[in-house]
Order: sequence, then C-alpha cells, then structure tokens
Amino acid sequence: MQLRISNVRIPVEIPEDQLAATVAARTGLRTDDLCSMRILRKSLDARQRDRLQFVYSVVAKLDDDPSPRIRTTDGVKADLWQQEPFEDPVPGSQPMPDRPVVVGSGPAGLLAGYFLALKGYRPLIIERGQAVRDRVPAIREFDGGGEHDPDNNYLFGEGGAGCFSDGKLTCRISGPDVDWVLQSFVDCGGRSSLVYEHRPHLGSNKLPMICRNYRRKIEALGGEYRFGCRLEGLHITDGQLTALHTSSGQIATQHCVLAIGHSARDTYHALLDAGLPLRQKAFQLGLRIEHPQQVINDHKYGRPEYLRSLGAADYSLVARGSRDLFTFCMCAGGIVIPSVSEPNMFCSNGMSNSRHDTPYANSGLVVTLDTAEFGSDHPLAGVHLQQKYEAIAFELTGRSYRAPIQRARDFLADR
Repeated sequence: MQLRISNVRIPVEIPEDQLAATVAARTGLRTDDLCSMRILRKSLDARQRDRLQFVYSVVAKLDDDPSPRIRTTDGVKADLWQQEPFEDPVPGSQPMPDRPVVVGSGPAGLLAGYFLALKGYRPLIIERGQAVRDRVPAIREFDGGGEHDPDNNYLFGEGGAGCFSDGKLTCRISGPDVDWVLQSFVDCGGRSSLVYEHRPHLGSNKLPMICRNYRRKIEALGGEYRFGCRLEGLHITDGQLTALHTSSGQIATQHCVLAIGHSARDTYHALLDAGLPLRQKAFQLGLRIEHPQQVINDHKYGRPEYLRSLGAADYSLVARGSRDLFTFCMCAGGIVIPSVSEPNMFCSNGMSNSRHDTPYANSGLVVTLDTAEFGSDHPLAGVHLQQKYEAIAFELTGRSYRAPIQRARDFLADR
C-alpha cells in the first residue's frame, strides 16, 4: 500500500539523503518499513530568514497497513494515497483522410505534437521560424545590432518564445495531466527533480537541447516538422476545414491545432479574415525592473551560506490598490532581452540560464488591462493597443532595439 506524507519540514542545511529517516521519525515508523519513497512536492519556506526550511510531500510504499503504528508529529500529515491516472481523450470513430497539422512549435505546439505522435497520428508541425540551431545565430546577430527578422527571432522558431525566455514550468493547477507534461520534459532531457519542485525551471541554456529532443522523438514516431512555413489563411467549405494556406503552399487537412502564441499578430488577422470567431482577452502591461541579485539574496536569505545550497533567490510580490500591481516572470540571475515580434516595435522580456549566475535579477512589473479599456469592440483592439505602445517604446530606444532605462527612484519621483 502507499501512504502520502505531507508537511515534512527540514532545515535547508540538512542533506536530502536524510529525508527518509526524517519521514520515519515523524510518523512513528521505522526506516525499514518504507519499501520505497519518492518526492511528490518540494518547496522552500522562507518566511523566517533565520529558519529557512524545505517542505516536502512524499509517497511511501509499505508492505502492510501502517495505520495502527502511525503517530505523526511536528504538523506532519499522513493518509492513504493512490496515483490518479491520466485519462487519454477519447478518440473519434471517423477515419482521418489527412494527418493533423499543428501550427506553431512553442510549448503548446510542442506538447500537442508530442502527444499526437505518441498516439500514432503522425502530426505535421509547421513553424514560421527556423530550427533552434538556426535561431541561435540569428538572435546573436540581432543582439549585435543586426536587422530584425520578423519570422526568426526571440519569439518565432522552434521552441517559440519559451525557448529563450527562462523556461519556467510554473502551473497553478495540479493533476495527472500536469504530471504527464512535467515527466515529458524529464524524458526529453530535463532533470528528474522537475516533477516535484515548487517552481521548476529549465533554464534558457538547456531549452534548445530539450526542444531538439522533443522533435527527434516526434520524427521517430512518424511526425514531421516544416520550418519557414507560416500560416497565411484557411480554406473552409461548408463549415469544415479542408486546407491551410501557408507561405510554403497549401496543406490538406481537416484537423488543425492552433498553437500560435501571443505575438503572431498577422496570423490573428488571417484567422479573422477567414471568418473564425475571435474575442477580446484581458492582458498584462508594464515594464521590467532590474536589481543586483545580491540585494535579493540578502533580503530573502539573510545568511550568505544559504546561497550555496539554495542558489539565487527569487520573489513574487503583489501591491493591492485601485489597480493591483504584481511581479511576473521573475528571473533570478538573469538578463533582460528584446522580445520583439515586429520590426519598428519594442517589447522586453527576461531570461536566465539554469545556473542563475549573472549579477542581476529582473522581473516584470505589470497591471491587468481589462477589455473595457481597449477603446474599441474590435476583436483585435487589444493587439492594436499593444502595437501602439510598442511603437512608442521603439522610438524611445532611439530606433535601436536597445531598451530605454530609468532609475527606479526617478521613476517613482516622476522625474
């Protein structure tokens, strides 16, 4: 039988190989009673700087019913546990004359293509940008002052925007589907602890390799990638999709997964022109704030020795008011990048490598814009608003794609 044991708190100085002994001691069991044990969740409790603790939930396998022997202490909870199965979607009954097409190879397209390939559907994945091996030199050239490529940049190409934006796997829900996704990242090269960490992070330096591994698995299962292939329109007959119009020609299909991300604005227009119903959606708007990483470490940890075992500190903040202000996509030990999707526009993002080893931390400071603030009921009014401010930001860069910078104290003083 299996037992879920939660709220097991251990000082961060204690090695993880002592977890089993701690679990046994706080449940009244012997270490020998635990046939096996695996971690379900691990998080850091940093509310008291002089008492940082890891908080664990584990699943322990036992030979018999331990209920009569269990005596929990120190707030530990124990209950019987059974793995919730991941239920596959029910397949249809009609034959498919053409294989499904996934538009976009970012996180959504990657996982959709991988799942379809595992189920034998041999998906075709089309991507307007290039393979990750060709994205890297294009991005380096852009960072060095080169021209912006509207199809192959920080946002478009294999892996999508996620490939060069930190690789956080934060999810505010849990369940067998989330577990399946996390395990797939491990299977494609991510570290095994991704499946239980509170804030799993792949790192921008690891993501190109992981994206390539997904592609190789998909191709080995009969799937196909077409790079440099941009969706430009749909062919719909009697309410049924029959083909996609792309920059590389027409593709016959009756089933299409649109995984186009948040920045393929020309594709949004093409979908609207094809008669697809689109609706407005609220979004977040703001700026990036950057600080010395050491300031964040000192504030959160207090003691420098914690840095060796915990790595660069992160944070998440909310300021309540007439309009809530909150941090987003905090990059510990990272850099700020120009996440530009269109020429003559400017937008920033943050990224960090798996080691979080730059001297600076950065985070988005954003507020939510409701659809009522878009100034129009046009389905793409929010996109038009984004373009307006990105064009203004580009002018403030001196038309150079180099971010305008202001000290936080001057911003707060409206100077």
